[in-house]
Amino acid sequence: MTTLKDLEITYDKPNWCPGCGDFGVWVSLKNAIVQLNLNPWEVVLVSGIGCSSKLPYWVKTYGFNGLHGRPMPAAEAIRLANHGLTVIVVAGDGDQYGEGLSHFIHAARRNINITVLVHNNQIYGLTTGQYSPATDMGEKNKATPVPTVEAPVNPISLALSAGATFIARGFAGDNKQETELLIEAIKHKGFSFVDTMQPCVTFNHKNTFAWFYERVYKVETKNHDPKDKTEAFEIAESWPLRRLLKEGEKEQIATGIIYQEERPTWEDGIPQISTMRLVKQSIENIDINSILDELI
Repeated sequence: MTTLKDLEITYDKPNWCPGCGDFGVWVSLKNAIVQLNLNPWEVVLVSGIGCSSKLPYWVKTYGFNGLHGRPMPAAEAIRLANHGLTVIVVAGDGDQYGEGLSHFIHAARRNINITVLVHNNQIYGLTTGQYSPATDMGEKNKATPVPTVEAPVNPISLALSAGATFIARGFAGDNKQETELLIEAIKHKGFSFVDTMQPCVTFNHKNTFAWFYERVYKVETKNHDPKDKTEAFEIAESWPLRRLLKEGEKEQIATGIIYQEERPTWEDGIPQISTMRLVKQSIENIDINSILDELI
């Protein structure tokens, strides 16, 4: 049985700011791996660049730390080479909704059997607080001395329209729910996406833990059916807002499984790996001369 001790890194400790929401996501992910009884050597955490992308440093599984916005191509390649592995992308909102947005959309469209865990702190935390694609309208920070007029990206709506087959929103301030969502996301066969609200205690002084506690609710308390895509879009469009709030208005932010469906995965359509993992296939007696002749 896998235990938390099996995932412990003894030679280093997380260097996130004290109180950072990353700690909650880190704990929840380790709990999910343990509760699913996944062997650490069969799990690969793939990340880009950012505070959240340091997470693979501190979980004793396989890990790959790539370029900013580019964890998805690496994760796809790992799945293609060995689709017996559990592949989890760990990224931030800047990483996935900025530089990596195109990769995110096409991975969802293909329905690749990976889990994408986004730490959404609504800023660029590692580079000290510039606004990100997820920053609320009207916010000021070091990069925008006047309030930003850009509408934030809506990751849930994007994932729905791109074809993701498992879509959820979690909150770093609710470890129990976050763990449960990650368990279901990893178990899901297909592209699973968990957008996690992860307060940055150093640079984002608006979207704090207290701010979220006043606004979050669980979709199951509203009798939401995750198979209802129309209703899922309605929930998705309720936050983030693409307008300034009216006086006295307060956001209502849904957490939980917002949408789930079953359909063939990308790997299901590749006959070359249907009977055996690519990494286990022999490379002896392979003749590529006919292919070279076509190209020359």
